[in-house]
Amino acid sequence: MHLKYLGAALVVASLSSVSTQAQTTTDLKSYTQVVPGSNQVYEMVAIPGGTYLMGSPAAEKGRKADEGPQHKVQIDPFYMGKYEITWDLYDLFAFTNMEKEMATKYPKADANLAKTDATTRPSPPYVDMSFGMGRAGHPAINMTQYAAIKFCAWLYAKTGVFYRLPTEAEWEYACRAKTTTPYSFGADVKKLGEYAVYNGNSGGGYKKVGTKKPNPFGLYDMHGNVMEWTQDQYIEDYYATVVKGTTKEPYAPTTTLYPNSVRGGSWDDEPEVLRSAARTPSAPAWKVLDPQSPKSDWWLTSASFVGFRIVRPAKTPSEADIKAYYDVQPIKDY
Repeated sequence: MHLKYLGAALVVASLSSVSTQAQTTTDLKSYTQVVPGSNQVYEMVAIPGGTYLMGSPAAEKGRKADEGPQHKVQIDPFYMGKYEITWDLYDLFAFTNMEKEMATKYPKADANLAKTDATTRPSPPYVDMSFGMGRAGHPAINMTQYAAIKFCAWLYAKTGVFYRLPTEAEWEYACRAKTTTPYSFGADVKKLGEYAVYNGNSGGGYKKVGTKKPNPFGLYDMHGNVMEWTQDQYIEDYYATVVKGTTKEPYAPTTTLYPNSVRGGSWDDEPEVLRSAARTPSAPAWKVLDPQSPKSDWWLTSASFVGFRIVRPAKTPSEADIKAYYDVQPIKDY
């Protein structure tokens, strides 16, 4: 990933300036990604590039200090998942036997099993990580940021298309969808239930993806249902370093296990946590019930409110950049 400054604007580029497969930014169209050797598809929404103010104004209700100062960010065009990744797709990655069994049912499609066999996969969980809240059509949860990145590597081996986690800047830009209000639908919190699954209407658990209204970009569940991993390390005063010009990257690379940034709020959260600018740091407590020592690189035992969705940059990175992104090594827990 690279960046440049245009006046006070931070320009977020998509992990590479070089592409042999790049689409022009004028012909970006939403599409459906077919997952070979399965009955699974994943809808990707074309997100136009643009400039926006990242963070929240000082007067916004529920605002925290880590949401400021507001600063101008320019985003390159990209694609983003219309929905959070569901168990239907995630289980094919997490369980090799399920992927192979599915491939036998769809023999006409190249399942790329030889390629995915080499993919690093999660260790088997000790319990049902959905905790009985539902699997088919429901968001996958309780995975670490590392696991979410390795899912992207598996999907690349499966499809030949580069996918990754969004940066915080991309995530907020997509969530806002050209709006400047606390939520993508405005400021009236009474409307939240129309757009989000949160603690006021969840009944104590997540719901199937896409059950609420989408935001102006056509993305579902950006507010609520489950929080979503981003690519960033959580740094409380990161925005201040951007404004001062002391940071040289458009996102905060992960260098320590905790905390990383998750966005969007969840079924278990108050409305303030679901705001477009709200930031949440990951925490060791998310693995508090893990019986292993050291704790799992793959699973969170106490974070049934965390999932993810993926993005695809409009410009495909070089093979070297893709390899570097997917070859990330786990940071051992205690």
